[in-house]
Parts: sequence; C-alpha cells; structure tokens
Amino acid sequence: MSGAKKMATRQRVSNPSVFGRLRYFIGRAVLNIKQNIFINLVTMLTIAIGLLIIAVFLLLLVNLEGVAHEWTRQVQVTVYLEKEPASQELSQIVSRIKSLQYTDSVNFITKEDALKRFRARLRGQESLMEGVTADLLPASIEITLKKGGRDSESVESFVSRLKQIPGVSEVQYGEEWVRKLTTFMQLARFVVTLIGGFLLISVLFIVSNTIKLTIYARKDELEILSLVGATRFFIKAPFLIEGIIQGFVGSLLALILLSASYYTFLYNAADFLRLTPTSSGLQFLPLSYLAVILFAGILLGFIGSLASLKRFITF
Repeated sequence: MSGAKKMATRQRVSNPSVFGRLRYFIGRAVLNIKQNIFINLVTMLTIAIGLLIIAVFLLLLVNLEGVAHEWTRQVQVTVYLEKEPASQELSQIVSRIKSLQYTDSVNFITKEDALKRFRARLRGQESLMEGVTADLLPASIEITLKKGGRDSESVESFVSRLKQIPGVSEVQYGEEWVRKLTTFMQLARFVVTLIGGFLLISVLFIVSNTIKLTIYARKDELEILSLVGATRFFIKAPFLIEGIIQGFVGSLLALILLSASYYTFLYNAADFLRLTPTSSGLQFLPLSYLAVILFAGILLGFIGSLASLKRFITF
C-alpha cells in the first residue's frame, strides 16, 4: 500500500504528445531518485569509482603513447652510398627517397662532413685519427621518419625499399631497439585493454545489481502499474531514464575526481619518468576520451537498468 500512496503523489500525463510524455517520464525518474536517494547515491558512486579506475588506466596509456612518441622521434635511418655522388646523381637519389612513404627529412652527409663528425666524437683522442682521411669514410644520407612509420614493421618495409635504390651500399637503423619498443607498446596496449575490459564488465555487474535494489524497493508499485493495465514501456521508461541519469552523474563525478587528482598531484610532475629532457610532465586525457567516458557511464546506467528490469517485468 505504501507504493500506492507514493503513486498518488506522482505526476500525471497532462500532455499526450511525445514531449509531454518525455517530460512526465523524466519527472518520475527524478522523483524516484529523490525518494530513494541513498541507494541512488550508492549506484552513482559505484559507477564513478569504476569509471575513475578505467580513466586512470587510459591516462597511463595516453602518457605511455606520448613517451613512446618521443622515443620514436629518435628513429633514424642512415643510408651509406657506394661512392660520393655527383650533384645530378645525388638529386635523383634524394628525390627517390623523398617519394617513399613516411619520409620526413633527408640530410646528405659528405665524406668531409663524416670526417669532421668523427673527429668531434674522438675529441681528446686525436692520436686515433692519424692516417684517417675523408676518402676512407663513406658518404651517407640520414633520414627521419614521419609518425606512423616508426614501428618495427614499417621501418623494415621502408629499409627494404631503400635498398632497391641504385647507388645505395648499406642501410642501418636501430633494428633491435625499434623492435623492442614496438613490442613493449603492443604489450602495454594489450594489458590496458584487458584490464579495462575486466573492469568494465565488473562495473556493469555491480551497477546492475545495485539498480536491482532500487527496483526491488518499488516492486509493489510495479505490480500495481501492471494490474491497472500500464504498458511495459510506460513502466520501464522512468527506470531507464533513472539509469541514464545515474550513469551521467556517475561518469561526471569520475571526470571531476580525475581532473582534481591530475591538477592537484600530477600536473606539475616534472620530467615524467625522466625519459626525455623535453618532457614537462603528464598529459591529461584528450577531449575525445573524456566524451567516451561520459558516454560509457550513460550506457552503463541504461544497460544496468535494462538488465535489472527483465527480472521484475516479465508480462
């Protein structure tokens, strides 16, 4: 009977239009939240904590990608030439290299330049340079690659095409280093995706069961609505909107907590892991990621409500 008394205070559908019904359903959902404020707060906090953990993993992944990007900028391919080419021949070689996909910059090193570099590196040990002339060193071309062409597979493909260019004697790059970096990033993405997937399923399970409690508390109300001939959609709609509101508030709370933690503790973290001298700290999640988290919260609330209603509304 308590459920019937509550129904007496419910809003009535005064406007039969679509917007009138929508306003009525939203009003009922908000009223339901107010009448079961504790359970709804628990549901919102559960969604917030679950999404916050997932967001932290995403933050970790984004920053790992950033560090990897800084590392891969150091990937350089060096082409050693059979002989120092004449001006026209050099133009042809450079032109062919620039036509290859992922070529970013090309820098020709003459034999004299190579000798100067060699001497600079052996500064203080000039005696080792006795008898070494420019003719003993090969001319070379240093190539940097664009983003997207710095993983192990792309670099190997790029190098194989370089070797087909006439006049190229040898091509060198940090094969082992590039391979290890690519493997590390693939493993990191897999681990974050796997843990994130498990967390998402766990949050969905917890949210679904928490929402069941709110629906169970209004079991009498659902039975009365079914007895007076209310349609399934009419009964379900307020609960589904309630789930969407819970998901939205929960995900918004998760983003607020993440932002507060980031700007309080991590924003000024100098030289993240001290991996690169240009690094100035952790990056925050891009707007697209924030939008995905917000949408995921809404979806979690909707699916959680839908799954819970199946148990109580079977007519």
